[in-house]
Formats: sequence, C-alpha cells, structure tokens
Amino acid sequence: MKINLIYTGITESGFGSLQGNEGSWMNHGLSILSSSAKQAGHQVALFDLRRLTGWDEFRRKVSEAGKSVFGLTMMSVDFNNVVKAARIIREESPDSKIIVGGPHPSICAEELTQLDCFDYIVRGEGEITFPELLRKLEQNESIPRVIQGQSLENLDCAPWADRDLFGCPEEPFVSFLKPPFVTLIAGRGCRYNCNYCQPAERMIFGHEVRRRSAENVIKELIYLRGKFNFNSFMIHDDCITEDRQWVLKFCELLKKEGFTQPFVSQSRADIICRNPDMIKVMQQAGLRLMIIGFESGSDRVLKFLRKGCTREKNIEAARICHQNGIKIWANYMMGLPTETNEEVMETYTMLKEIKPYHCSPAFYTPHPGSDLYKMGEEMGIHLITNHDNYRRNTYEPKIKGPDYEFLNDMLYKSIALAEDNESKVSKPASEIMAEPYHNNMAVLKKCVEKLKLFLMSKFPRFYRILKKLRHKI
Repeated sequence: MKINLIYTGITESGFGSLQGNEGSWMNHGLSILSSSAKQAGHQVALFDLRRLTGWDEFRRKVSEAGKSVFGLTMMSVDFNNVVKAARIIREESPDSKIIVGGPHPSICAEELTQLDCFDYIVRGEGEITFPELLRKLEQNESIPRVIQGQSLENLDCAPWADRDLFGCPEEPFVSFLKPPFVTLIAGRGCRYNCNYCQPAERMIFGHEVRRRSAENVIKELIYLRGKFNFNSFMIHDDCITEDRQWVLKFCELLKKEGFTQPFVSQSRADIICRNPDMIKVMQQAGLRLMIIGFESGSDRVLKFLRKGCTREKNIEAARICHQNGIKIWANYMMGLPTETNEEVMETYTMLKEIKPYHCSPAFYTPHPGSDLYKMGEEMGIHLITNHDNYRRNTYEPKIKGPDYEFLNDMLYKSIALAEDNESKVSKPASEIMAEPYHNNMAVLKKCVEKLKLFLMSKFPRFYRILKKLRHKI
C-alpha cells in the first residue's frame, strides 16, 4: 500500500521553519511507524509541514498523492493543525483512509470520535498495531474506529527509527555541541508519579518502564556513526538515569566502541544526589549537558506536585553536575495552582544558587490526562480555550489565580541568570543579516526571538511597558 505520513508540528514555528536547532529534529514516533510499515512491504512517504510554504501547497501535494493511507500524529498542541490537515485530505482525496495516533488520541480518543475527518483513532503504541491495521485494510476486514495499540514488551525487537524519512540532518540546540547531531530514544514510560504528568504517560506507554538494552542502543549509534559521522548526540528519554545498571553498561560500551562524542541526557535531582559516582562515569563517557526538571524552589510546591524532590536536593544535584564539569539545562514552572508569589521567589533564589547554563521556564500549562489537570477542572481555574494554548513556552495566562504581571517580571529575571544569556544576541545585526538565507522568514523569526529574549532579561520593566503600549495602540 501507499502510505503518506504527515508531520504537522508547526504550532510554535510555522511553515517553512525547518532550518536550525529543534526545528530540524525528526519525529521518532512517525519514523518508527515508517520502519514498521516498510518492513511489512509498504511504500512510505512524508509530508513535513515545516518544509511547505502553506496550506495551499499541502492541499496540492495531497491531491497529487491520490488514493492512499494517510497517517497523522497528534500532540494536544497540534490538534488544530492535525484536524485541518485531515479535513483537507478528506476534501482532496475522499477515497483515502485517514489514521490518527499519538499522545492526544491516546488520552482523549473520545474528543476525536466527534470529528468525521478521521477513519481510525489509535491509542497507545503503533509499531505492531499500524502494520496490522494496514493488513486489515488491504484485506477489507472489519476494523473498529478506536483501536487500542499493542505494546511491544521487548524493545530490542522494535525497528530503529527510519532516519531517511525526514530527509535532513538534525541540528544541535546549544552552541558547544557541533553538527552533525543525532537524537535517539532508548525506552518508554516513567516510574515516577508527578501530578502534572501522570497518569497521562501511563495511558500511552502502560505502567511498566521498558527499555532497549544498552547493547541495542550502542548498535544503533554504530550505525548512525557510519551513516552520519555525527559529532554530538542526545538521548531523548525523560529519565534514562533511573536505571543505574543500564547507564553504567551504556557508558562502558560507549568507551569500548570508541565513541568520544559529547552528548545530552535528562535526569532528576534526587537520582543525581543518590548517584554522584554514576554522574562522574557519564561525564567521563561524554556527558556535557544534563537537562533537569527542577520545577520549583519551594518545598511545599514540590510536595504538592508529588515531585519526590526537595529544594536542597535540587541545589545539591546542581553542585554535583558543576563539580563534574556538566552544564545544566534548568526546566522549571511558574504560575502553578496554589503557588504564591513568595514561593515563586523561592524558585528564583534557587536558580541563583544552581547557576544553570540555560534557563527553560514555562508558565504552568494544564495538560489533559494528568491529575493536576483534573484538579484544575474541578476548581474551575482553567483559562485555556483553544488547543494552541497548550504551547509550553508562550507566556500567557493559563489558569486563574496567579499574578501574571509578577510572573512575567520573575520570568525575565530568571532567564537573565543563565550562563548562555549573553550569547542570545552575540552577533551585531549587520552580521546576522549577512548570513545565508537572511531573507528567510524562519530565520528572521529566530533573530526577533533572540532580541526579544535579550530585552526581556535585561530590561524587564521596559519590555513590559512596551508590551502594554502595543496592546493599547
């Protein structure tokens, strides 16, 4: 069968945004589906909206593709774009079958059943379910509209992501990592119980954490070294460090196979505090940046979030990373339900002690499927009226209660604490405009964002006044 996979992840960046940093990253879910479908003998193509100029070009490509199976992946924030894409497919290719899967359908399948633009809605994982669905379509078998995906117990049996599907190299997201850059995923699921995430993640991946063997991941890295000769890489997993023995084995094999490339990983503060020797081993194997979800500097808020960490552990974890020469990418939230301005200040003072390389703040955004989302619904505090509002890094009111004017001040002040803050506008305008593709809208947007971030961090009150004046004008 002819399969067309659709990537609609343009809510943040828009059409024509493939250049640079995270905008170049591949979607691993679609890439694994592509490998699974190809193994079953199907032809697979990709429509990546980041490569297109707009919906008119998408419509034309759908028309040219003719009758086929269209597969779309949907996060909550992508809802509107996915629905629009599906409706265009229905108009231009009415005999085609349209399948949607991904996080949002796994959690909110009922919402999608109200729409007539999807033939089949897949919940959960797809590398077994998607080829089986294609087989049933070929043989005209009866298929329920909502399908529960079958999980693969042994992830070493899963196909590796199809690196040719997206047809472009990934780009590193920090300046000290050099391209070519690759990303990979070693496991699925999370054993922790943070209320802003669970039980949504378990609805997608189940209750058990499954992980590919260290040997299997190393084999993929060897393959990627031969294919791309990469200079840096990132392990996407939310918390690969939760399995100490896996990490130690992985680092041992990295050295044995001659890998010297720097890499990025993610962890939790409590794990780092319990395993300082493991962090040292990771650094010796090439770890140069650790992404840590500190979330808050208030012990009360951390307990409220069921985070399982404390302010003291957050600071100690940072000390261990600094001691080993590992830079810190700090994720944290402001504007949480029940959080006070004084507790927000605790987060700010914590960050001053942590001294992160990069600050990655967000105003708390309630996401469907989480216990905190359900609590917010019961309290009647949600202000989200459109799926686009699920964007993590748009600094707009998400819930009732927080003092968002105060939060904006603290947001900009916290960003200024980052080591990489000065680099955000490190080039004069003349040099930026002299770079290739200076007339490209995506590059122009990035330049504007850099300038805005600089103004926010250095002159927060002035920036806020300008913002108010803009709205009045």
